[in-house]
Amino acid sequence: MRRQRQQLPDDESRQILANGKECVIAVDGDDGYPYAVPLNYVYDGEYIYLHSASQGHKIDALKRNSKLSLCVIDKADIVPEEFTTYFKSVIVFGKARFIEDEDEKIEALRKLSEKYSKGIDPSDEIKRFLKVVTIIEISIDNMTGKEAIELTRQR
Repeated sequence: MRRQRQQLPDDESRQILANGKECVIAVDGDDGYPYAVPLNYVYDGEYIYLHSASQGHKIDALKRNSKLSLCVIDKADIVPEEFTTYFKSVIVFGKARFIEDEDEKIEALRKLSEKYSKGIDPSDEIKRFLKVVTIIEISIDNMTGKEAIELTRQR
């Protein structure tokens, strides 16, 4: 990271990753173009899990090259009078693995359900979609959190 002073502590970066609602992943797309797509996700303290249809541009790209980057934005407060944005975000570089084992898929789907549909039993929904949903597990190679210099100065 170029501006080391703005780097967030690792525990704060992990907290942002755990609490975020959406992420954007970027993969190696067709014809040398990067491909970025917003997704729901869950972070369990070790891995990031995504759910997806079993076909599509993202799946094709990850099958060709499992490396990706992922971004979660925690804060993006525009401050017009300062011509800036007070931001906090986390960037992850990692590798995707398609989960094939049914028990692992169910576990990941339960984690996603707990995050996005807390208190609702997902069993029927999981049974209905288990055969057609793709679960992607992301192992984290590198993670960096960063905040606006104005927020760093307030610490």
